[in-house]
Amino acid sequence: MVTPARLSPFAAAAWWALDYLDAAKQQLRVLTVPKLPRRWARGDAGKPTILLLPGVYEHWSFMEPLGDALNAHGYRVQVAHGLGANLLAIPETAERVRRALARIPTPPSGRVVVAHSKGGLVGKRLLLGDLDHRLDLRGLVAIATPFGGARLARYLLDPSMREFDPDSATIVELASAASVNSRIVSIFGVFDPHLPEGSSLAGATNRLLPVAGHFRILSAAETAAAVVAAVESLSAPPGAVIEAARATFAAAADADAETTETETTETEATIAQSSSKGRA
Repeated sequence: MVTPARLSPFAAAAWWALDYLDAAKQQLRVLTVPKLPRRWARGDAGKPTILLLPGVYEHWSFMEPLGDALNAHGYRVQVAHGLGANLLAIPETAERVRRALARIPTPPSGRVVVAHSKGGLVGKRLLLGDLDHRLDLRGLVAIATPFGGARLARYLLDPSMREFDPDSATIVELASAASVNSRIVSIFGVFDPHLPEGSSLAGATNRLLPVAGHFRILSAAETAAAVVAAVESLSAPPGAVIEAARATFAAAADADAETTETETTETEATIAQSSSKGRA
């Protein structure tokens, strides 16, 4: 497992302050009601469409630097509207997003979910629920996601935060479901004030970056580069990945044989992508 570094109390306190300052700036920016960039609707049809899923108490604009970086590399970018401040339970949020995706045409090259914090847990739930690949979810890139829960959540009164308790039913269920972990890239920094235990996920591709903060990591150049590389690595259709794995196992089996012989009525979420011809 890849684990983050341990910082001195002074350094940790400094990063706490910087991280929350960054979060406060992002929350104030939401008051301006930012619109989806029109350019996000344009991209290479041969590449998967990106779905951004922010964390709890976050607006999609928290992830705008990542959306811009992905769009600059030819990816169309979408966001989910109708989730409010993302305070609903993880299973309910995932179901709302699933229904929203099911109501619109599936992109010809599929989708990759890029998520932050709680959004990563929602994204994993989506992967687990898409057994028939009807939504064509190629994979999940999760940034600073508490796959094993966050022990600090035990001391919080907010129910939307208590859901991250490592012993909560949702966290235990998601942690025990490893069938989709190989289609997940978990990205996290050397220090996360919210997740001192880190974001490593067994069976996934884990990327530790030389950045710090739970929110500041979203605007780091290193994160943007890592996210673009992760999306590129997940772009193959799930069926192709499965067939490739089967072929690998079959080849290994043949080699062994040769060796032996020689030897869910509620407000619905919607998926938004700004129009390159109309309003954002």
